[in-house]
Amino acid sequence: MESIVLFLLLSIFVYFVINRTVTKITNTPPLLLWFALMIPSFIWLIWQLLNPGESNPPALLIYVPLIISPIIYIWLIQKGKPKHKEEKEKKDSQLSQPLNFMTKQDSPDFNPDNLPFLSKKNVKRPINAEEEKALKDCFPWGVYYLQKIDYLPQAIVCVGKLRTEPEKAYPTVKKNLERVFQDRFLVVFQETMQGKPFFALVPNPYSEENKSKQAPEKLTKPLTAIALLLLTLVTTTIIGAEISGVTVEELENNFSLVFQGLPYSLCLLGILGVHELSHYLFAVFHRIKTTLPYFIPLPFFLGTFGAFISIKSPMPNRKAVFDVALAGPVGGFLVTIPVLVWGLIFSRVVPMAENASMLDFTALDPRFSMIFAIISKIIFGSELGTGDAVALHPAAVAGYIGLIVTALNLMPVGQLDGGHIVHAMFGQGKAVAIGQFARLLVILLAFIRPEFLLWAIILIFMPIADQPALNDVTELDNTRDFLGLVSLLLLVFILLPVPPVITQWMNL
Repeated sequence: MESIVLFLLLSIFVYFVINRTVTKITNTPPLLLWFALMIPSFIWLIWQLLNPGESNPPALLIYVPLIISPIIYIWLIQKGKPKHKEEKEKKDSQLSQPLNFMTKQDSPDFNPDNLPFLSKKNVKRPINAEEEKALKDCFPWGVYYLQKIDYLPQAIVCVGKLRTEPEKAYPTVKKNLERVFQDRFLVVFQETMQGKPFFALVPNPYSEENKSKQAPEKLTKPLTAIALLLLTLVTTTIIGAEISGVTVEELENNFSLVFQGLPYSLCLLGILGVHELSHYLFAVFHRIKTTLPYFIPLPFFLGTFGAFISIKSPMPNRKAVFDVALAGPVGGFLVTIPVLVWGLIFSRVVPMAENASMLDFTALDPRFSMIFAIISKIIFGSELGTGDAVALHPAAVAGYIGLIVTALNLMPVGQLDGGHIVHAMFGQGKAVAIGQFARLLVILLAFIRPEFLLWAIILIFMPIADQPALNDVTELDNTRDFLGLVSLLLLVFILLPVPPVITQWMNL
């Protein structure tokens, strides 16, 4: 009965989310999209009703629906997208006619409601008639055939037909616009939710004129960064001492015991620090304004809530979005693996606890994660068998947390690193659809592993759309696409438990 109630609640939530979001970018009936997403839940519920005595479905019934469902879901979205016929076959005489700058009501293809920074209001034009004429001349007919100009509160939107490759169109038009307006506007090249590319001129907050009116903002605050780092070092060292088995009473009697928490503290700060420093270095490489990495100390739980950088300027293109996003998880993961291996060498094999938890560091079930299970088996060999768990050394705890942090950051949702990655790979429209599906999977995972419940709640309220780049139309190269797929595969290998077939083969 409990499973049926949970299924009904999940069904209502999924349909509500689809009806509010995905239906804006596709004509596919929401009920059909809902059914595609609910395929795994349907299969698992039916299996549970037919096999009331069994706890988990067979591996085939777990993994096959999880693979098939997103494929069908994304295919249905793409199938239902409005198809805009290319008008390249139109007569050249049409191109030679005067431009027809239509009103919003005259243009069925362009809807400002689909764009995050536009709204329908009567506003004063930010450019005069002479500047408007110069603006029209910035769009060569063979590059971008301009059809109309919309004046909106936050932007001047230029809508037309793309006549060449996006990677050629953007620099050409951008150069022409900068020749006329200098740095007065940011030149934005994006797609509507229906996939139609458009240009927008957004007032540039970083222009020389605006800079002269504002007090200069200091991006790098090294003293603040160092102070937060030292404070986080203290909190994580204290938590590390507790993980090492030092009690509060022992600390009060002999405070030097706190240094037993240093292995945990230094390893965790190294993983999180390299993660954010990788973001920072790639942002600097792409000439993106950003702050230094700042740690967030926490006097309980893990001793820190992680670290962050704050990006202060727009991303120039999807390549920059991808590079900055991927750099963090890759950098952190490359530190996590040696830390985890080193920590496991000093860890012990212990009997499995009755109610094993993903955060029970004294008796951790290695089967919770495929990567963790493989590394543990390599370290312990035949010593780690069926029914065994691992009592983690503090350094191994830091490495294990590093795995979880890597996986959570790779979630393809909104402002997370994974959300940036899928946005760069597939564009905003598809990234929104993938994000919706990822949120659903985490909710399903939370029913199986309650440790993910808090993360599922956070993802539900997290914005699903990522901020667009200035040139958000030019696609990635094949190398970056491949690396992006590898990163998503890494997410799967960290989060998914070991299938029974593999546990039998590995004698786990």
